[in-house]
Amino acid sequence: MKIGWSLPTMLGDLDRDTVLTWSREIERRGYDTIGFGERIAYRNLELFTVLSAAAAVTERVRIMSTIVVLPMHSEVWVAKQSATLDVVSGGRYTLGVGVGGREEDYRALGRDASRRLIRLDAQVATMRRVWAGPPPVEGVDPVGPMPVQTPIPILSGALGPKATARAAAWADGIAGFEMDPTVEALTASATRVRDAWAQAGRDEPYLMTSFWFALGDDAEAALRAYARSYLAVFGDELADALAAACTVAGERRLLEAIEAAAACGYDEVQLVPTTADPAVLDRVDALLAGSALARRQA
Repeated sequence: MKIGWSLPTMLGDLDRDTVLTWSREIERRGYDTIGFGERIAYRNLELFTVLSAAAAVTERVRIMSTIVVLPMHSEVWVAKQSATLDVVSGGRYTLGVGVGGREEDYRALGRDASRRLIRLDAQVATMRRVWAGPPPVEGVDPVGPMPVQTPIPILSGALGPKATARAAAWADGIAGFEMDPTVEALTASATRVRDAWAQAGRDEPYLMTSFWFALGDDAEAALRAYARSYLAVFGDELADALAAACTVAGERRLLEAIEAAAACGYDEVQLVPTTADPAVLDRVDALLAGSALARRQA
């Protein structure tokens, strides 16, 4: 099973040095993926800019968007951005797409949030046509560049049954997320995805999951505070309830979550830190070094 890292996506102190240090260290330590997510009405950095910076200072590690909220954007423009990132990275890009869960991001961009799933289906089909070479509309030139990968892999951020069933028609797999990544929860998610792919007559999907985690003496408090702050847009009561559902606090729980994903047959786990301090990489390296999932430094 592959292990990747999200850059500390939603922290406000993510500056140039932090982005480049994290990217270089993730590659140097032998991890498999660098991920980064999208929000608009929030304090985070912009996704494609950050992933391009990560691609420029690495050579091997895969670069992944987790995720682009595609219905907020022109799919032709995202196709061009994605193909450019694939070229800059030398064919290392995986595009994660989804519909998002925060309508304020749509409002900030002046975009309609209705019928998002239906629009997403059509947008993915348009992007694949653009990458194949034909112009997006009659009477204009093709939209370049051509990506290195033909086509760029696309993962869906679908979580629920209906969205997963739709994604099975076009996605190469799922970029999932769990607040409480137990064997039971991971098995249920994996089974739902595999069943959807089988019903669609598709080959086995690429299964990726991710989760927030915190380490240290105050790990549980740090994890809950991070989750509560990020989810505050949903109101204090719901944010508190969702934060309380997050369980990956401390070394033992982190290792259990990673090993549970491996036992459930996941292809990849992406770790989402709740701190921008790259010292957490040392702690995770030490934790994994003593496990069956030990990572070797590059």
